[in-house]
Amino acid sequence: MKLRKDLVLYFAILFVALSFSVVLAEERVKLSTTTSTENSGLLYALLPPFEKIFNVKVDVISVGTGKALKLAENGDVDVTLVHARSLEDKFAAEGYGVNRRDVMYNDFVIIGPESDPAGIKKAKTAAGAFGLIAKNRATFISRGDRSGTNIKELKIWEKSGGKPSGTWYLEAGKGMGEVLTMADEKRAYTMADRGTYLAFIGGKKIDSPVLFEGDPLLFNPYGIIAVNPVKHPHVNYIKAMALIGWVTSQEGQKIIKEFGKGKFGQSLYKPVAVPNPQ
Repeated sequence: MKLRKDLVLYFAILFVALSFSVVLAEERVKLSTTTSTENSGLLYALLPPFEKIFNVKVDVISVGTGKALKLAENGDVDVTLVHARSLEDKFAAEGYGVNRRDVMYNDFVIIGPESDPAGIKKAKTAAGAFGLIAKNRATFISRGDRSGTNIKELKIWEKSGGKPSGTWYLEAGKGMGEVLTMADEKRAYTMADRGTYLAFIGGKKIDSPVLFEGDPLLFNPYGIIAVNPVKHPHVNYIKAMALIGWVTSQEGQKIIKEFGKGKFGQSLYKPVAVPNPQ
């Protein structure tokens, strides 16, 4: 009889212990981010060590920057990693985000068919390249999704003479990877962040070459911002700040610095929180 009671007590304690460990393991932090950080593969290198160290699961929602910030504004995520500084500053100024940190940068490139029917290789500026595309009515695939890439693209069109229209200008409303694939299949021009482009060209998913690069206007910085717990008390602010601490730490920045070197021969992103992590 005593043995039976002992067994019952043992299994009761074991059940409670296992239930408690599952609860601990199931703590989650929600991250909204741009499609480029996922399409490039960076998140698959950056997040697992954080999850292991902090015993937390990061639920990633990968969308355009505009949608990523809207999710954060609504309190649907705990932290956001995006790349449109004007929108980030507005988001923070309106009280939706706190503790923004610079994380990394790369740049945008303009790709297109090898034949370069619009002749953008001879352009001196990104706006000049876009002007040639419009003049020649060469097919251009736009993200058209209020992403950081789309916002940058529209700024360049504005400098070249205004947002284009016509059958040659196609707004996809898709993520970066999908737009790269569409442009490659249609032998069209598009603008992409270098990280996603290198991941796709290196993975032999596309073969369209870079036809224009190097204009300072194509600079592409990324920032990470916690959702303000005053606005949304339910958010996991502590773990959001832990994630911010991780991606801007010596260890996280080293992962960013090294990402892509082995597979693509060069880093896909340059860290800025710790410019030269060891």
